[in-house]
Amino acid sequence: MPRFVIERNVPGAGALSPIQLREVSQKSCDVLRTLGAEIQWIESWVTDDRIYCVYLAPDETLIREHAARSGFPADRIAQVRSRIDPSTAEAPAA
Repeated sequence: MPRFVIERNVPGAGALSPIQLREVSQKSCDVLRTLGAEIQWIESWVTDDRIYCVYLAPDETLIREHAARSGFPADRIAQVRSRIDPSTAEAPAA
């Protein structure tokens, strides 16, 4: 299934308390349950004014539907084409 990175502009996101982050997570999970198994939230990273999320979904449309229903912005959505990490530097050339 395609993997997407979503950039959400959320001013003050880095100052959200653990309770607020739990509430945001619960809201997201509630909406995901209504959308079915075709969309999965993998993980998110919270910075000062943005939240970056990784989702699996058949296409961008379902991600936008999740954003609309949950009330979370989806300012940028990009499909992941490849993954690299430090071990990529050691891999033999194909």
